[in-house]
Amino acid sequence: MVDYHAANNQSSTGGVQTYMEQENDWDRDLLLDPAWERQQRKTFTAWCNSHLRKSGTQIENIEEDFRDGLKLMLLLEVIAGERLPKPERGKMRVHKINNVNKALDFIASKGVKLVSIGAEEIVDGNAKMTLGMIWTIILRFAIQDISVEETSAKEGLLLWCQRKTAPYKNVNVQNFHISWKDGLAFNALIHRHRPDLIDYDSLRKDDPVTNLNNAFEVAEKHLDIPKMLDADDIVGTLRPDEKAIMTYVSCFYHAFSGAQKAETAANRICKVLAVNQENEQMMEDYEKLASELLEWIRRTIPWLENRTQEKTVNDMQAKQEDFRDYRCVHKPPKVQEKCQLEISFNTLQTKLRLSNRPAFMPSEGRMVSDINGAWHTLEGAEKGYEEWILSEIRRLERLEHLAEKFHQKAAIHESWTDGKEAMLTQKDYETSTLSEVKALLRKHEAFESDLAAHQDRVEQIAAIAQELNELDYYDSASVNARCQKICDQWDVLGTLTHNRKDSLERTEKQLESIDELYLEYAKRAAPFNNWMEGAMEDLQDMFIVHNIEEIQGLITAHEQFKSTLAEANKEREAIQSIQSEVQKIAQSNGIKLSGANPYTTITPASIDSKWKKAMDMVPLRDNALQDELNKQNSNDTLRAKFATQANTVGAYIQAKMEEIGRISIEMNGTLEDQLTHLKEYQQTIMSYMPEINTLEGYHQHIQEALIFDNQYTSYTMEHLRVGWEQLLTTIARTINEVENQILTRDAKGISQEQLYEYRASFNHFDKDHSGALQAEEFKACLISLGYDVENDKGDSEFARIMGIVDPNGSGAVTFQAFIDFMSRETTDTDTADQVIASFKILAADKPFITAEELRRELPPDQAEYCIARMAPYTGPNATPGALDYMSFSTALYGESDL
Repeated sequence: MVDYHAANNQSSTGGVQTYMEQENDWDRDLLLDPAWERQQRKTFTAWCNSHLRKSGTQIENIEEDFRDGLKLMLLLEVIAGERLPKPERGKMRVHKINNVNKALDFIASKGVKLVSIGAEEIVDGNAKMTLGMIWTIILRFAIQDISVEETSAKEGLLLWCQRKTAPYKNVNVQNFHISWKDGLAFNALIHRHRPDLIDYDSLRKDDPVTNLNNAFEVAEKHLDIPKMLDADDIVGTLRPDEKAIMTYVSCFYHAFSGAQKAETAANRICKVLAVNQENEQMMEDYEKLASELLEWIRRTIPWLENRTQEKTVNDMQAKQEDFRDYRCVHKPPKVQEKCQLEISFNTLQTKLRLSNRPAFMPSEGRMVSDINGAWHTLEGAEKGYEEWILSEIRRLERLEHLAEKFHQKAAIHESWTDGKEAMLTQKDYETSTLSEVKALLRKHEAFESDLAAHQDRVEQIAAIAQELNELDYYDSASVNARCQKICDQWDVLGTLTHNRKDSLERTEKQLESIDELYLEYAKRAAPFNNWMEGAMEDLQDMFIVHNIEEIQGLITAHEQFKSTLAEANKEREAIQSIQSEVQKIAQSNGIKLSGANPYTTITPASIDSKWKKAMDMVPLRDNALQDELNKQNSNDTLRAKFATQANTVGAYIQAKMEEIGRISIEMNGTLEDQLTHLKEYQQTIMSYMPEINTLEGYHQHIQEALIFDNQYTSYTMEHLRVGWEQLLTTIARTINEVENQILTRDAKGISQEQLYEYRASFNHFDKDHSGALQAEEFKACLISLGYDVENDKGDSEFARIMGIVDPNGSGAVTFQAFIDFMSRETTDTDTADQVIASFKILAADKPFITAEELRRELPPDQAEYCIARMAPYTGPNATPGALDYMSFSTALYGESDL
């Protein structure tokens, strides 16, 4: 008996050894069957030639052509890929035996124990021994390494055939002899892998010769499998030779195994590329959204920083309305975009970590921190713009009030000065009598008194003009011109008054005094008249107040003024009694009066007229002050309504911020339950939006009423807006964190129990509930999970782990970084080496790959993706169009996988 293929301890598994032991007994009686021997000769010869042709040779007679050992050694070198000792070229028998022994020694070195096969039998052309030796070689190099689902060799090859032909009708592979007689099994194997080569439905089970010839011809023409058997030999034999069929079928296995490897490799590459394409799309979307948001901020900030002053309150209120439209219409969508941008960035980073890719680094100026910085600048510009608008409205209101007051006082003064220069320059005293001159002198003294009384008004006009200049009034030029004209005229009046007084005093010695009553009347009437004019001016004076205290102060001052009217009326009656006394004396003494009082132009009728006019103005002033008091009471009601709503909203926001902090720490149940709970909680928060809108309505009413302070609340609308946006952002960020945990769990295969354990450990050591572990807290957490990080060796291990979970050296470890580390410790992912190995299979072991090979093995879109990104290969044996798949693969995972 011959033991052709007994495996030693160094070459094969227990399953292979068992099969080899079953093949140890070579049934010599079977070789006496001419049909089987013929089939073996033909099959083994074709199998040997399929390998020998790679070295440019072949055999014709299997027992004759191997006798000198030369082609036998060449065959072993081809199928094993190794060099054998140099053969002896002599023609003597001893040379041939030595060559055959070298071949047999090589076979034995591969773990095959040869029994009863010696070099002499091969040299002598013993057909049985030669066929047995070739079968041993086929077993070792063509069948032994076949492995399918933990079965190998013959059982593995049989299982492979059964799996591949299972879907085909009339095919039931149970062995390597009669199951193949009708030829359908051979055609099914080809059709399974190359359906374009076989029209399986056209084959008939009752035509085995046609079926076999079709399969053999297609295999030889398209699969490079030489024809090893004749259809007639198989059909004409009751039980075809098992070894011949196994040899033939093993060629099909090896022909198609390369395609299977390529398919597996292509699938792996497609998976990796699909992940990379998705990540790149997310990166492009982030860059686009970030660019658009930053561009909007860049366009908006100059508008908010524009401090172009307007001329009127209405123009500034139009700007205020534009700003309110920006706040309520244009900004809220951008707040949502900013929040979505941060969520997309966090999700992308999580996906990159889960697929073992390098972290995404946005282009310069588009980091989340850059966007937050730009947003902070935008909000600062908003605050400054709003404050500027309010201050400008106050300034313009003040300017309009001052300008109206200036023009009112200027008109009164100009009316008073009208004709005064002509009066002061006339020479009437030159032709007047003594009494008339005295009268003129007294009249001039009264005018001087009047002039002094008007000095205050002139100073007030100048002060108002100065204030208008200081407040940058837009029509300051005309105000200054009018003020200068009044001041110049006032100087002229002073000079003329002085000159006229000198002239009158020069002639005073020649004049007699006149009636003291006229003089007394003039002296008392002039200040009283001036008082009445001042009172009427005050009663018509415009006022602007901002609170109840200010209007009550004006009302108090007005009441004080009214309390003086009784005394003023007594003075009016006393002045009128002087004129009455003049009339009485004239009548009693028969004196004929020349007409008007020579000392003053103020007549009793004018005093009565002005007094009546002033008295008519008092109730009008009462009504105006009462209307303003009602307005301020209404404003105070608006303040109270806003304060009540603001205090409620502020307390709600603060309570919800504290509540979401507790929820993020105390959440339990599955991550999906937590996510559902958080989203329901988010809806509850959003349902509070009508209260915010109500508060915005109150705020708008307050601004329209020009209310600038509120003593009932410490909250401002800006403070509450920021708090509301922060609350929405916090709940969105918490939901995103749970979604990323679900993504981590699903991608890494982490069980729900593991996540509970990780969360419980993390929360236990997070003593301050900050959501992050400090270095010592994280070290204690690792020790509780079984990591040895306490001794000297443990310190270096802890430093390595901290480098993973805290690459920026912040000294704190977030829960997401903790989950990523624990999942990385317990799961496996694709690596750059695996992707390189897959590309190497597609490239047929070449260090480069061509575009044609990529298009043949990969889907069109992913093939073009690779071609567009692979650099030209410049290494050894480079050909035109060669692409470097190694650097492409390492680039997918970053330099850390090199």
